[in-house]
Amino acid sequence: MELHLSSSLVSDKGYVRKDNQDSGFAGARLVAVADGMGGHAGGATASTIAIRALSHMEHPKAFRHNVEAVCRAAEKSILLAHDAIVGKAAKEKALSGMGTTVDALLLIDGYWVMAHIGDSRIYLLQNGKLIRLTHDHSYVQYLIDSSLLTKEEAKIHPQKNVVMRVVGDFNINPLPDICVRKARAGDRCLLCSDGLSGSLEDCTIKDTLEKIRDEELCAQALVNMALKAGSADNVTAVVADCLKGPALRAPALIAGAVEESLDSITETTKEKVEIAPALVKEDSPLKRASDLLREGEGEEEEPNGAKSEEAAENEALDIKEPPADTAEIPIVSGKNLNPADPVDAEVLKQYGREVAREGRKRRKRWKAAIWIFLCLCLTTILSVGGYLFYWSQTQYYVGEWEGYVAVYKGVSTNVLGIRLSHVEESTGLKASSLPPSLRQQLQEGIHASSLAQALQRAGALKAGSLQK
Repeated sequence: MELHLSSSLVSDKGYVRKDNQDSGFAGARLVAVADGMGGHAGGATASTIAIRALSHMEHPKAFRHNVEAVCRAAEKSILLAHDAIVGKAAKEKALSGMGTTVDALLLIDGYWVMAHIGDSRIYLLQNGKLIRLTHDHSYVQYLIDSSLLTKEEAKIHPQKNVVMRVVGDFNINPLPDICVRKARAGDRCLLCSDGLSGSLEDCTIKDTLEKIRDEELCAQALVNMALKAGSADNVTAVVADCLKGPALRAPALIAGAVEESLDSITETTKEKVEIAPALVKEDSPLKRASDLLREGEGEEEEPNGAKSEEAAENEALDIKEPPADTAEIPIVSGKNLNPADPVDAEVLKQYGREVAREGRKRRKRWKAAIWIFLCLCLTTILSVGGYLFYWSQTQYYVGEWEGYVAVYKGVSTNVLGIRLSHVEESTGLKASSLPPSLRQQLQEGIHASSLAQALQRAGALKAGSLQK
């Protein structure tokens, strides 16, 4: 029975950031996470473009049962997202320097197909073992790989958030890692931004994935745990289960910055798409402190509702101050930015070309199969026909020919109007001279296994006739 995917996600801006630059997608075939960077407009735009570039692969007929085509499509979609981000940043200077990590996972014909670039992560819980499927493209991971830093030291390194490969407006390699792994019923996958993986230990992640079987509740718990652990970043978690049996027709879910592009995602996937449930935040000292801080921000206006000259100027330009510890430069808000981007048309074109190519291949395979079947049928018919004709020419019978008794070679029958016998020898005995019972046998054909036996039986008929 075919394997299918059941997934859910939760994304939250956290207690420090003023907006959510993460984007997530949880569907029946595709799950993905993108962690944007480059300011609250740039990061949100970049992660949205990445998810929109991949979302076409949620379509039911997108490269189904062709793992190699899915690998190519995932890589091309991410490269197209990179080109779109670079093109949009070139047109809108306020978005210069934006980029995003991308992690995508697809379940195709019993295989996991993974695409990864950046420091977001994909975990696989299989047979009670937690496996990290991705390798961080980060500076501290490079130091760890070079044996210049331990994993414990990496957790407190001042440059632990510096990435070396992303999709975006940077002069770096945008080519994602692509890998394929055999899927098994019961597999559970977690895709998460570094706001989660940077705050929780792998053992904590493993325990949570094992204990909470409901995908949405598990994602909620993981995000809440990351926030309680002190995550200062946006936090996104997608939990996906590999199940055996008939797939449930549940709508795909999106969350984070990509929520603003719900209509375009629905149009691209040709499937129903909904916004994922918001995080149900658990009470904690960090939450209470964050609530107080946000309440205090609303009380900074001048008496009688007047605002400072600087605040009024910033509001007119729609400039928002970032949190002090995010090291982001204040940039123009993305409220009025056009959410459309060049990647949609290119991705849809590419998708159409891939689907058309797959359709042509299927039609060619069907035509080839039909021709082979017809050739086999024709060969069988000719072989059987040839054998029957050969066999018929080894048989003899005594019958009537132009009113006389004659010996025939073949069998006394017709196939499609073709007589399978011919006169071998005439005896000169008139059929009318035979008794009625013998004439009846003669009309039906008196079988003989050889020419000698047929001549013998014809001679017996002649002798019987003379005795009469």
